[in-house]
Amino acid sequence: MKYSKFTYQKSGVNIQSADKFVEFLRKNTGKKKHKNKNIGGFGSITAIPRNYKDPSIVASTDGVGTKIEIANLLNKFDTIGIDLVAMSVNDLIVQGAKPLIFLDYISINKIDLKKLKSILVGINKGCVLSECKLVGGETAEMPGTYSKNKFDIAGFSVGLVENNKILSKRNIKVNDLIIAIPSSGVHSNGFSLIRNIIQKKKINLKKNNFLKSELLRPTKIYVKEILKLLNANLINSCANITGGGISDNIKRIIPDGLTANIDLSKIKINKIFKWIKSHNVSDAEMLKTFNCGVGFCIIIKQKNFNRITKYFSQKYKPYVIGKICRGKIKVKLNEKLHW
Repeated sequence: MKYSKFTYQKSGVNIQSADKFVEFLRKNTGKKKHKNKNIGGFGSITAIPRNYKDPSIVASTDGVGTKIEIANLLNKFDTIGIDLVAMSVNDLIVQGAKPLIFLDYISINKIDLKKLKSILVGINKGCVLSECKLVGGETAEMPGTYSKNKFDIAGFSVGLVENNKILSKRNIKVNDLIIAIPSSGVHSNGFSLIRNIIQKKKINLKKNNFLKSELLRPTKIYVKEILKLLNANLINSCANITGGGISDNIKRIIPDGLTANIDLSKIKINKIFKWIKSHNVSDAEMLKTFNCGVGFCIIIKQKNFNRITKYFSQKYKPYVIGKICRGKIKVKLNEKLHW
C-alpha cells in the first residue's frame, strides 16, 4: 500500500506564512529610524533606562475576552489590538509604573496574514499611545484546537517604578476624594452578556450602526494622563475599573478601617450602558459586570482637584464621585444610578 508523505503543512501548519508575518512585524513595529531588531529572535533584550535609581519591575498580562467574537462577526480587527495593550498597561499605572515593553501572543486555527496584520496595527498603535515598545511575541498556528476563523490573543507588559514612588494603600487618608475618569465605552469586559442579549433578541449586528460603532470602540489608554499626575505627585492611589466593576476594583486598594463612599447618582453613564440596561439587566448586574462610564478612578487630596483637571481633554474630564471615610466596609455604594 502506498502512503502520501506526511508534512507539517498538510497537517495544517504553514511555516512560510508565519515567516512572512514575522517579516511584516520587523518592518512595521517601532519608529522608522529605530526598527526593533529583537523581532524574530528567541528573546527580547531591553535596556533599563538610566534615569532610574532604585526601580522595581511591575508586570501584567491580560486578554480581551469575547470581544474577539464581535471583531470576528464584523470582520474588523484593527482596534482589538489597542484593547489588548490597554488591558495590561492600565493595570501597570495603578502601581505607579511606567510601561516599558509589551509582548503579544496570538493563537489561531490557520494563519490569515490580512487578519494578523490588522491586529498588529492596533497593537502597535496601543504601544504608541502608552509610550512603550512592542518587543516581540508569539504567533501559534493551532489546527484542530480552534474552529474555522477562530483565534485568541493575550498581552504581556512590563513597567518600571522607583521603589519610593510605588502607589500604596497607605497613601489613602480620610477625606480624600474619589475621582472618576470617564471610559470610552464598554472597554473589554462584559461581552459575553452583551453577545447573549444580541443572540436572544436576534439583533443583526452588521446592520446596527450604533452597536457596530460602540462595541468595537477601543479601550481608553490612561497612561499619559496618569503618569503626568504621578510626576506631579497629585495621586494618592488609583484603580483600573475592569471586570467586577467599580466596587470590586476600588475595594482592592482601600486599606482596612477606611471606606470608599461612592455616590452612584453622580456617575455619567455612557449611552451604550443605557442600551444594555434597557434589555432587562438589573442595576446590580450592571455595576458588577461593566464600568458603567467610569473607566479609571484616582484618589486624591481635596486641595488637588482643580489641578488635575488640566491634564485631561474635555471628553475624559474627571469628576468627583465619592469620598474616603472611616468605616469597616471597604466600598459603600450610595444612591442609585441615574439612567
